[in-house]
Parts: sequence; C-alpha cells; structure tokens
Amino acid sequence: MRRVITISLAIAFLATTPVFAGSDFVEYGEGVTIEKAVSVKTLLAAPDDYVGKTVRVDGVITGVCKMRGCWMQLTDPETGNGVRIKVDDGVIVFPYEAMGRKASAEGVFQVITLTPEQVQARAEQQAGEPAQAEGEGCDKADQKKDGSGEGAGCDAPVQDNRVLVVHGTGAVIYS
Repeated sequence: MRRVITISLAIAFLATTPVFAGSDFVEYGEGVTIEKAVSVKTLLAAPDDYVGKTVRVDGVITGVCKMRGCWMQLTDPETGNGVRIKVDDGVIVFPYEAMGRKASAEGVFQVITLTPEQVQARAEQQAGEPAQAEGEGCDKADQKKDGSGEGAGCDAPVQDNRVLVVHGTGAVIYS
C-alpha cells in the first residue's frame, strides 16, 4: 500500500511540474497552443486589428516584475520594440532569472486607454524612479477605467496614450 501511495504521489508531482524531463523549456500556465506567432512589429503597427483576439507572441524577455512575477516584457530583438505579457497575480509567476531568454506567450490582446491623470502619473513615475525600467512594475498608474487594477505596469509600452498588453494565459520560456 505504501508503494502505491508513493508512486501516486510521484505521478502527481510530475504531472504538475512545469519542467519536462529532457526538454529545453519551461511551461507556465496553460502553455502555448497557437502554432504561428504574431510578430511584435505587426501588433504595434495595427493594434486595433488584434484587440480581443487570442494571440501568440515570441521574443526575448527584457523585463520581469520583480515584486510578483506577474508580467514579463517580450521584445523583438530586430526592432527593439516589445509588448507586455500581464498575468493574473499568483496564477502564473514569471521568474526574474528568465531575463534575456527567448520565450513565447499566449493570451488575449488588449489595448488600455489611459486617462490624462494616468498619463501624467506615468510621466512622473518614469522621470523620478529609474527602478521601474528594471522591472519592478507599478500597476496603480495604469489601472483600467473601471479601477480593477488590471493595469500593465508603469513602464509598459505606450502608443498614443494606450497601453498595449497581452493578458497572458500561458507561456513557454526556453533555456
């Protein structure tokens, strides 16, 4: 009986562990199921074409929330432009040590329009606190209009006073 329990526990552990034996990647959340990625360049060029759609984005991790691991920045190495992957707090935790690694992420693309107060708060935050650029994040300035706190962070990419973000459901970070 003890052997059956031990084997069952081992199987349960392996089923919930994000690292796959012999793999060169770690899967987070629901992983990535979409085969073809939308390039960061395409998302930034025509964001309104992708609002509300589930997309896959590939890039290099150039930022991770140090406080909660609740977002990561995926950047296109060719253009230097990036998009924020924001996940629900505690559901997925991106490791800060993943900085510089290639990754793929999947989720619903959103455009958050900032109020004039939020634009001002972002400008003040970015001018006065360089730690934001290092990935500590600050969701207060970028809350949705309904105040839900699902902002993308003070240093998330902005285009025409809009924050472009993928509400992530899963990701794969490569070794």
